[in-house]
Amino acid sequence: MAAEVTLLILTWNGLDYTRACLESVRQHTAVGAGVEVLVVDNGSTDGTVAYLRGLDWVRVIENGRNLGFVRGNNVGIRAIPTGDVVLLNNDIVIQQDGWLEELRRVAYSAADVGIVGCRMILPDGRLLHAGAYMPLDSFWGQQIGSLEKDVNQYAYDREVQAVTGACMYIKRAVLEAIGPLNEAFFSYFEDTDYCLLAAEAGFRTLCAGGVTLVHHENVSTKVNKASFSKMFYKSQRTFRKRWGRKLMSKYETRVLWHSEVGSPSGYAVSSRELILQLDALGVDVRLAYLYGTDWMDTQQDDHRIAAMRQRPKDLSLPQVVYAPGELFIKNSGRYRIGYTMLEVNGIPADWVQLCNALDEVWVPSTFNAETFRASGVTSPIYVMPLGVNADYFNPRIRAFRASLRYTFLSVFEWGERKAPEILLRAYARAFKAEDDVLLILKVFNRDPSVDVKAQIAALDLPPGGAPVALLYNQEIPAHQLGSLYRSVDCFVLPTRGEGWGMPILEAMACGVPVIATAWSAPTDFMNEANAYPLQVKKLIPAKAKCPYYTGFCWAEADEDHLVQLMRHVYGHREEAAGKGQRAAREALEQWTWRHAAEKIKARLLQIDRERA
Repeated sequence: MAAEVTLLILTWNGLDYTRACLESVRQHTAVGAGVEVLVVDNGSTDGTVAYLRGLDWVRVIENGRNLGFVRGNNVGIRAIPTGDVVLLNNDIVIQQDGWLEELRRVAYSAADVGIVGCRMILPDGRLLHAGAYMPLDSFWGQQIGSLEKDVNQYAYDREVQAVTGACMYIKRAVLEAIGPLNEAFFSYFEDTDYCLLAAEAGFRTLCAGGVTLVHHENVSTKVNKASFSKMFYKSQRTFRKRWGRKLMSKYETRVLWHSEVGSPSGYAVSSRELILQLDALGVDVRLAYLYGTDWMDTQQDDHRIAAMRQRPKDLSLPQVVYAPGELFIKNSGRYRIGYTMLEVNGIPADWVQLCNALDEVWVPSTFNAETFRASGVTSPIYVMPLGVNADYFNPRIRAFRASLRYTFLSVFEWGERKAPEILLRAYARAFKAEDDVLLILKVFNRDPSVDVKAQIAALDLPPGGAPVALLYNQEIPAHQLGSLYRSVDCFVLPTRGEGWGMPILEAMACGVPVIATAWSAPTDFMNEANAYPLQVKKLIPAKAKCPYYTGFCWAEADEDHLVQLMRHVYGHREEAAGKGQRAAREALEQWTWRHAAEKIKARLLQIDRERA
């Protein structure tokens, strides 16, 4: 009976790794039940061949010499006349049952899926691979998520540009359409080349989030003391020649994006997410730093963003200034777009004047569309929502609970707008020392004139109350922040106003029930069905150090209602968890950065048509 799937493993010395790989295959794979294992040896001299000959459950082909990764694998592919093929490196270790069945499930989840890879971790537990992409400036392939702490990010099945050949499930339909690997390559770049060829033939490449393998990486090169750089750069030149122009032709429209990406500000974080998604959707982004020259922006770790910086700043393109409204004066494009937000019930007169000098204005929420119009903005206003990173914020992210107590969490920058005094007073009223609860405050304070400890002491909270843990100015990498949300039972924020409400949406995407003020931008994505909206007592003058707020109002949350809601979720945990699950579904189905970028792209294409 012909195998439905053949695992194809290429060896070139490295016996210890090969033995560990095959033992893990045998332990976690139903070999023989429609599954065959074929090992192709590239002239090993360390006892590998003798070892392989002793395995009666493995088919072996001996090449007798090193044909390279591509030609060696192709010997195997041509020896497999039927069924699907899984390329598997001999330095892979499998640790989960059902891994192959899950790869196969993903491969047959749609007819146009042709290639499937998976998550990979290093032996030390760090994430190594969750798909790959090819930057168009360096042509140095990048592995998504590489070297991040593994908290089970990228746990959903996702379409990617490429996956590594260290584990590549190839459906028979792909092999019939495009044949084996491209022998223009000896080693390196052949996997991305193959995924791109498959895409040209109409097949998508997916990364299976439910499979995680251990990869020692580059073992053959190290064990055999081969010249990595010689092979790599030769293959890189070949790849650039084959794909450089084709990959640049993917872009359907262009935009000059004038903002920042390197600081921890909300504008920088959201700007980075938006332009990466725009690039993935086929928008040629030309990035310009708003506060100086490009080299002054501190973000350096993403090759795609580096490429955006290096492209010409073409002023004939639509130019988006994404920043506070006072900076719209820096928009020098022929078609000028201002993209901003404000947390109060109006905008300053100079903002109105600058907005009305633009071709159009973008805001993230219907709240700001209304406040901008009411303030006198007559330029066209479009709602362009922000989003959430579904790879880092979802219910599958690993939790690391600090306590078994029912835990509330609030994440904010200390200041009047976030109303920390309302939260602390309400918590002290809602719970006593004997209640099995904990409140965690993850707080940033960048104002040296503000003494957070003194402000808390001035609240004169009753002594001996329910515990509060303060995470003060502690940096948590963005890819790990979801673990903080997943480690608590309820998120709470009695904010006085939000331009978007990123922590609220992040908590919702993680499946955590949310209590937050029912006012300003979050009302676009937060409602009675998916959260616990906190009633507004009244609008009050917005008193803070921010000059944009002068003369305007924001919301004062109802402290009594907050006490009631905190007690309610504490006493109705199953109901609260259900709301959290619904919130996660809606966030991931409607409010991701991908959704946000799709809306922006659609508007840019419409502008192109209008200007043609």
